[in-house]
Amino acid sequence: MSDCSNVVRDEAVAASAPLPTAPRPILFTGENGEFRRLVMRGALLEIVTAGFYRFWLATKMRRYLWSNTVIDGDALEYVGAARELLFGFFFALAIATPAYLLYFLVTMEAERYKAFASLPLLLFFFAFGQYANYGARRYRLHKTSWRGLRFGMGGSGLAYLGRALCWGAVIALTLGLALPFAQAALERYKMRNTSYGGLRGDFVARGGAFFKRGWWIWAATIAVAVTSLILGAAKSEALLLLAMLIALFAAPALYAAFKAAQWRWWLEGLRLGDIRLETSLTTRRLLTNYYVYFAIVMGCMLAFGALVGIVTFVLISGGHAPQPQQQPSAALFVLFGAFYVLTFVAAGIATRIYFVQRVWKIVAGSLRVHALEQAEAAVAETGSSANAINEGFLGSLDVVGF
Repeated sequence: MSDCSNVVRDEAVAASAPLPTAPRPILFTGENGEFRRLVMRGALLEIVTAGFYRFWLATKMRRYLWSNTVIDGDALEYVGAARELLFGFFFALAIATPAYLLYFLVTMEAERYKAFASLPLLLFFFAFGQYANYGARRYRLHKTSWRGLRFGMGGSGLAYLGRALCWGAVIALTLGLALPFAQAALERYKMRNTSYGGLRGDFVARGGAFFKRGWWIWAATIAVAVTSLILGAAKSEALLLLAMLIALFAAPALYAAFKAAQWRWWLEGLRLGDIRLETSLTTRRLLTNYYVYFAIVMGCMLAFGALVGIVTFVLISGGHAPQPQQQPSAALFVLFGAFYVLTFVAAGIATRIYFVQRVWKIVAGSLRVHALEQAEAAVAETGSSANAINEGFLGSLDVVGF
C-alpha cells in the first residue's frame, strides 16, 4: 500500500509541475535613433550641469535598455531613481576623498615616501572598486523586475572583496593566465546569492572551459605587444608607423574575440533554478561593432585636429606665414579647450552607443531561454508583487556603472 501511495503522490507532483516548453527567444525592440538622441541630449546636459546630469542620463539609459528587452512577450522593468545613484556617488566620494587627502599629506611630508604611498593608494581603489561593483550589481538586480516580480541579491560585499583581492594577486602573479578561473569563482559567488522569487541562482561554467576558449587571445595579445615594442624601438619612422598600425588594428580584433568568448562562456553558465540561456553570438558581430566605433573615434579626432590646425593658422598669421616671435593668443587657448571638450564629448557619445546599447542589442538578440516556465511559476506563487523585496538602497552602492 505504501508503494502505491508513493506512486500516486509522485504522479500528483508530476502533474502539478509546469510542463517543459520550447526555448523562447529574447527580443530587443529599441531603435538606434532613439538611443542616439537620448545620449546626445544627455551629453549636452552633462556639460551644462558640470557632469551631474550623468545620474539622470544613466537612469534613462537603463530604462531604455530594460524596457526594450522583451522575454516571452513581457519586457524587463527598471525602477531605480537618479537620486539613488547620486547618493551612491556621494557615498563613494566620502570614502575616496580621505584616501586622496592622506596620500597628499604623505607626499607633502616627505617626497621620498611618494613611491611607497602610490601602491597602497592603488590597492585601496582596486579594493573599493570591487566592493562598489558588488553593491552596484545588487542595486541593479533589486531595481529590476519581470512580470511584476523583482530579482534579488544577498551575500556580503566584504566577502566578495576578500575573494577578489586574493584572485587579483593570483592574476598578477600568473600574468593574467588565472583570469578565467578568477571570473568563474567570483561569478559563482554572485550567482549563488542571486534569486528571482523562490528560484536560486548558480553558475556552472568552469574556468578551464574559458581558458581553452581564450588562451590563444592571451598569446596573440602578448605577441602583438612584443612586436609593436620591437618595431617601435627601431630607429625608423616607417617601422614606428607600422608598429602603431599593428597595435591600432589588432586591438579591436583581439578585444572582440575576447568579449565574444567571455560572453558565450558566461551566458551559458548562468542558472536560475533550471532556467538556462543559449546564445548564437558570433565574434564577427562584435568585431564589426568595435571597428565602427574605432573608425568614428579616429575620424572625430582627425577632423577636430584638422580644424584646430586650420583655425590656429588663421588666428596666428591671418592667412600669412607666422612670425617666429608671435605668441598664441587667449582666443587660441579657448579654441583648444573647446575642441578638446568636443572631442571628449563625441568619444563619450560613441562609447555609450557602441559599448553599451549596440553590445546589449547584439547579445540580447542572440539569446534563447530554456525552462522559462519555472519563472512563470515563481511569479504565480509570489503573486506578482513588485514590492516583494526591500529596496534597501542605503545598503547598496552604485556609481553609475554598466
